[in-house]
Amino acid sequence: MKSHLRIGFIALGLTFLGLVSTRAQEIVIGQYASLTGSEATFGINSSNGVALALEETNSHGGVLGGRKIKIITEDDQSKPGQPSAAVKKLVSSDKVIAVIGEIASSRSLEAAPICQEAKIPMVSPGATNARVTEVGDYIFRVCFIDPFQGTVMAKFALDNLKAKKVAILTDVRNDYSVGLTQYFKEYFQSHGGQIVMERSFSGGGTDRDFRAQLTAIKSAQPDAIFVPGYYTEAGLIAKQARSLGIKVPLLGGDGWDSPKLSEIGGSAIEGSYFSTHFSPKDSNPKVQDFVKKYQAKFGTMPDGMAPLGYDAMMVLAQAINTAGSTDGAKIRDALAGVKNFDGVTGRITIDPKRNATKAAVVLKVNSKGNDFVASVAP
Repeated sequence: MKSHLRIGFIALGLTFLGLVSTRAQEIVIGQYASLTGSEATFGINSSNGVALALEETNSHGGVLGGRKIKIITEDDQSKPGQPSAAVKKLVSSDKVIAVIGEIASSRSLEAAPICQEAKIPMVSPGATNARVTEVGDYIFRVCFIDPFQGTVMAKFALDNLKAKKVAILTDVRNDYSVGLTQYFKEYFQSHGGQIVMERSFSGGGTDRDFRAQLTAIKSAQPDAIFVPGYYTEAGLIAKQARSLGIKVPLLGGDGWDSPKLSEIGGSAIEGSYFSTHFSPKDSNPKVQDFVKKYQAKFGTMPDGMAPLGYDAMMVLAQAINTAGSTDGAKIRDALAGVKNFDGVTGRITIDPKRNATKAAVVLKVNSKGNDFVASVAP
């Protein structure tokens, strides 16, 4: 009887040690995202993309010769103060070797200094403000940046819409919106366009009535209105603009890229244009394969944030393999060396400032599925 008990305890002990060994082999990566709050679709969809990439990576043997990746995700609730708290937990308590996040530039700028100080590589899927990667040499992104995106929309307004006069409505609480305004203006004015009116608002749910700003803009008789904010306000602005008799198209950036845009704006936002990273109608086989897998897993069509999350995870997994290590400095060096990575959102090359060099697309808002209009190379 004692012999049987002893054998049983040994077997139990070996099983326990096996579990401990397996868990020790896991590579832990952190993610912070706006899973709730005003910009929740950004975080949910980018996180879905990360999850799809994680599933594929682990099903193909993980990284570093068979080690699986584990993602710990923190919800920053779309609120100031939460990204830094989330990333401090991931770095200090969860001991992550790298961090993915955020889509929003303001939240990325808040958390990036923590990763930089801890020498933990951070890869942003979609923070386009130029200052994000200027925080330090551990901060990367897989998206294009606002100087390019602002230029794309200014060029589109001039060349495609033949707009000579544009008004701008900026979210002054949003680093992303302020940056896009700056670069749009620089290109538009230097190429013969005129900014006939500028007005501002405070986003994040603070301002909901934009009629005073829109009334002033209407009096300036612009050919188009540039609204470089998020979908939450863009839809409301479109409704209020149309109610005031403003019929010119609205223009935006990738902050518009959410299924909620048409839900909020309804018919008022139809026929407007925005720049983004990806079109699910792109015939590229890699894009169509991603769309098929995403729909099978999540039961919905991906927006532009989902493939950014996917590409961020895939680029990071490749960098870990290239580094041959979980050491932060070695992963940083591998990320800095990424060239011609074949991502869903395009071929990604990380430039000396740790930004992704890649093309942008311009879509026309259509509630039945936004229409591809143009692709603009860097």
